[in-house]
Amino acid sequence: MAEFLVAGLGEILWDVLNDSEEIGGAPINFAYHAGALGADSIAISTIGSDERGRRSIEELQARELNLEAVSIDPDHATGFVEAKIDKHGVAHYMFPDNIAWDHLTLNDKAMNLAPKIHAVCYGTLAQRNKKARNSIYAFLDAAPKAMKVYDMNLRQHFYSKEIISKSLEKADVLKLNDDEIQIVASMFDLKGTENQMLEILHNKFNLNCSILTRGSKGSLIIGYGQEIESDGIVLDILENTIGAGDSFTAATILGLLLEHSLSDISKHANKLAAYVCSCKGAMPPIPEEFKLIK
Repeated sequence: MAEFLVAGLGEILWDVLNDSEEIGGAPINFAYHAGALGADSIAISTIGSDERGRRSIEELQARELNLEAVSIDPDHATGFVEAKIDKHGVAHYMFPDNIAWDHLTLNDKAMNLAPKIHAVCYGTLAQRNKKARNSIYAFLDAAPKAMKVYDMNLRQHFYSKEIISKSLEKADVLKLNDDEIQIVASMFDLKGTENQMLEILHNKFNLNCSILTRGSKGSLIIGYGQEIESDGIVLDILENTIGAGDSFTAATILGLLLEHSLSDISKHANKLAAYVCSCKGAMPPIPEEFKLIK
């Protein structure tokens, strides 16, 4: 079976919940799930030399995530976010300013790996600071063979049309959710149904594949001349939605790398995301049945 090197590029942070703290950050969640599905995966981020930074290393090493490309910033705190879970299990976030991942630094290991990467996932949040944004673009430019995956991941006010446009221009694959497509529709004057708006965005930025997740209402994948819609999966137990979208992205990207059909990719990604929703935290243990590379 083919082996793929997959990277999550951006924020490592702690989701501070009412009763616990869980390690997370969308690009790092993606890297974890790609690894859990059978890829060689690596996290590219910056953490502080503080207690949360030390716990980040312990937690991510315990999940067998490669941390050689994670740099240490002694002057800024490791990222964290207050995550409030509403009655539907959906998380809402409040992010502090000027923390370690705002100063994302690419170490030698990250730059040496860049030409070997098969896929790299990046988002919008980590681009709120110019230094981190420039580091993300530098890595993408240094990885010419990689599938560039833009998981929009809009949070609070930390986005702009300029950053979203630049990120889309660099992307091969787009992933966004049903709330985000409404925000983008206003920015780019998209009209019509969700399907029509996604197709307009897909064509406008010459993307290979565009993914719209709809939570319990399923998903839409457009690409390669196809449009695949899948129904959502009703859960008996919903813990929260943290990490579910990232697992969906990871399953989709590995499926694309393995040249699976979009229909099979969609079914598998929806099942995995539903499983993650039934678990606590963004990086739960993933059962063997979900693995794509064994």
